[in-house]
Amino acid sequence: MQSIQANNYKVHFNQNAYEALNIHLKENKYSNLFIIVDNETNEHCLPIFLPLLETDLTIEIIEFESGEVNKNIETCIEIWNVLTELGADRKSLVINLGGGVVTDLGGFVASTFKRGVDFINIPTTLLSMVDASVGGKTGVDLGNLKNQIGVINVPQMVLIDTEYLNTLPQSEMRSGLAEMLKHGLIYDSAYWKQFLDLKAIDFADFDALIYRSVEIKNEIVVQDPTEKNIRKALNFGHTLGHAIESYFLESETKKTLLHGEAIAIGMILESYISLHKGLITANEYAEIKTAIKSIYEDVKVEENDIDPILELLIHDKKNEYGLIQFALIEGIGKIKINQSVENKLILDAFQDYKS
Repeated sequence: MQSIQANNYKVHFNQNAYEALNIHLKENKYSNLFIIVDNETNEHCLPIFLPLLETDLTIEIIEFESGEVNKNIETCIEIWNVLTELGADRKSLVINLGGGVVTDLGGFVASTFKRGVDFINIPTTLLSMVDASVGGKTGVDLGNLKNQIGVINVPQMVLIDTEYLNTLPQSEMRSGLAEMLKHGLIYDSAYWKQFLDLKAIDFADFDALIYRSVEIKNEIVVQDPTEKNIRKALNFGHTLGHAIESYFLESETKKTLLHGEAIAIGMILESYISLHKGLITANEYAEIKTAIKSIYEDVKVEENDIDPILELLIHDKKNEYGLIQFALIEGIGKIKINQSVENKLILDAFQDYKS
């Protein structure tokens, strides 16, 4: 597969990825190499990766506990301390091997340590391959608020090897699929149509679907790297989805949702809002709702859950001048950003989801 040119870095695929990495290591005089993993990728992915690495550099592995609950500044402090103790300097290289939590947090750690050291992302989940590792967003959660602390800073390269997907449970594959569905809904109706019958998908060709998803995200990001305009399109499903994800993460009585599970709900809700703002047709909404619900189980949202979810919208990073801003679809394959939505319509969307 041909590499994709992003803003000041490339996304390399499968075997080409390791060739590009090893050339990069030979051409750059790094002092040492730190690989950040969580306990899952340390066990399942690091044994795949290390034999493919060609370097004489001293390699140190830094592991933290997996899960969104550990994507916080406390984990960063622990890693910064370890880097300091192990003699990391401005010429060190950090490789983030893992899912979105690892690439987000590891990218932030590298971007801020000694005011920034080089880093490379190697996503190992479907979600991080098509979303988290591409685009330069790094960061951590603040309490239960998603990605409140962070910087936009691009890696030296992103390496996508779909071999790592064989280490994932089906739930993680479904989680990543939500972002692929989103890319179709906001940008490419033909791509969306490919997912309407999952049974018809030839998963031998799944690499091509991943490639197109990365391509779509990259085409949007190169136009607007710092999210002042069209990049906001990528937040479709995320305004309500992130609030739901944060609420379920904080609740002691709710089962924590995977990112894609929450975004799937958000896409249905925000498609309903798009319908009632006259942006999509009833047939388009029915198609979206049916397709998403055929993949993701319904999540029980009680009446007393809705108000605290809505309160979390206040902290959404897209808000401007105190106004909550939505990215809504304007027909399948098109987007309309900076849309204000009244609370009653949001409440109606929740009622429709539950019906």
